[in-house]
Amino acid sequence: MSDELADLLAAGERAAFHGRPAGGIGALESAFEQAKEQGRGAEATAAAWLLGVCLGAAGKFGSALAVLEPLAAQSGTDIPERRLFAALAAASAASVHRQLGQHESAKALDEQGLALAEGGAEPTFDALLGLAADSVGLGDAPAARGRLAEAAAIAEPRADWWRQKVELAWVQAEAALLEGNPAAAIDTLSPAITSAELSGAPRYVSKSLLFLGVAQVQSGQLPDAEVTLRRAATLAESLGAVPLLWPSRALLGALLEESAPAESAQSLAAARGAVIAIADDLPEALRDIWLDRQDVAALLGGD
Repeated sequence: MSDELADLLAAGERAAFHGRPAGGIGALESAFEQAKEQGRGAEATAAAWLLGVCLGAAGKFGSALAVLEPLAAQSGTDIPERRLFAALAAASAASVHRQLGQHESAKALDEQGLALAEGGAEPTFDALLGLAADSVGLGDAPAARGRLAEAAAIAEPRADWWRQKVELAWVQAEAALLEGNPAAAIDTLSPAITSAELSGAPRYVSKSLLFLGVAQVQSGQLPDAEVTLRRAATLAESLGAVPLLWPSRALLGALLEESAPAESAQSLAAARGAVIAIADDLPEALRDIWLDRQDVAALLGGD
């Protein structure tokens, strides 16, 4: 592998997990083309997966699915690296569908990813955690807890798995909120925020703060929630992390409606702009599904 290709892949991975996701798109597109030209299939699939991650994290959901779903469809290959990235891509595509509110579609992709993983630790974990999140979205707390236990058993012995453990905390918190236990969610998220901060992963900090803010709202800690959500939103804005920006700004705007109407209006306007930006990158069928999502429709109906 050339030094330039290695540098492009490294830059893309940093952007995906430690920086501005949109900042990695150009590098990863170049890495994909170079890898194809050099006949380096493993590097090409790695670049494609990371590109899909960056696109999704930047809120370009349609573009992300256009990259990830064909990669996930490479189930017939006998090349281990390609099956690995096909499994990872299936889980990443499932995450995009969950964010669009399509939990059944996400579940099918996570099941596909689990089959492709063939026992590999990282893709198996991602698929199991995705299935737990799908169960939360479908309102099935016992199924979510079962999948969470399986995912935790894989992640907990691995000291270097900061990403996986932070993501595990997110879904554990979601399950706790589904069960009406925001205190447990708060207890789970606090160490996740610290871990993400120590790992230099600001997008993971922002998402952890978003979940914490939701848990604080549910537990009645509204002043704390305002502070937390303001931090989450500000960080998301600095990163161009549109999927985190809109819910944090929407919830903050709702909380501030009476106490700080000017900031509330500004925050809600930012949330609406982010929702429209996501819609603009979606194909027509998915755009309609997105805009018809109950919370999205309610937000846009506030204009």
